[in-house]
Amino acid sequence: MESFIKKFKIEEGKDFSLKKLDPSYTGEYRKDGSKELLASYKEQLSSLQDKFYAENSHSLLVLFQALDAAGKDSAIKHVMSGVNPQGCQVFSFKQPSSEDLEHDFLRRHYKALPEKGRIGIHNRSHYENVLVCKVHPELVLKENLPGHTSLNKINKSFWDSRYKSINHFEKHLNDNGTVVLKFFLHLSKEKQKERFLKRIDDKKKNWKFSAGDIEERAYWNDYMNAYEDAILNTSTENAPWFVIPADNKWFTRLAVISIITETLDSLSPQYPVLPDSASSHLQEYKSLLNAER
Repeated sequence: MESFIKKFKIEEGKDFSLKKLDPSYTGEYRKDGSKELLASYKEQLSSLQDKFYAENSHSLLVLFQALDAAGKDSAIKHVMSGVNPQGCQVFSFKQPSSEDLEHDFLRRHYKALPEKGRIGIHNRSHYENVLVCKVHPELVLKENLPGHTSLNKINKSFWDSRYKSINHFEKHLNDNGTVVLKFFLHLSKEKQKERFLKRIDDKKKNWKFSAGDIEERAYWNDYMNAYEDAILNTSTENAPWFVIPADNKWFTRLAVISIITETLDSLSPQYPVLPDSASSHLQEYKSLLNAER
């Protein structure tokens, strides 16, 4: 079985183009057998997460970024459905509040980081500040940054500085025991249109659709350029990006859960072992409990 990590990881310093990556790729896998394979991965992930939580040594931060209708919510739902809720936390980031804008752009994301032993999932993340903000630079002006009071100040130098801040932030996390995985769910424009139409036609999915989805679709090429720049500038060994084909949701889920499982397995989490001073008394405690009437 091929390694999804090797297949979809964007190597630091290597050039790539989203146009050259097929959003409909499924390789040797077929939908017919995907449920059984996904169930197998869930079982592995559950076992690894139990040890990961008990060991309480590392934390895992998983970021999901994508355009609307790429399947972030469903990927999180299906991939994480088998883990212990005590060891997992999910945060969905919407537009920053007025309070958020009074602080630096990383602050609200730092507050949502997972504790040791936990898996943290960020549905959208600090990357919105180099994605939607890059497509709509007027949003940066709301941050009231010194020296950046007009759009002509939001230039290449500004974005390079922001990428640098993100890289430093993620290296700091890695140095302190947080493993960072970043997933971009790569959806085709045709498949997005198809999913939007389903949301309109299906009353149960109407709530998922908004006029803003159509408005942002008009900026498709700008978003693709913003994603390419962000991934090229911030995919590092400390915090790699994975570009996952998203036209087939069943395959997206397989790829994501495989990468998370393989990453946890590489950490070799173990259940804590009691020191001799404590374990030597276990039989004594057992005898006391069995002697109870």
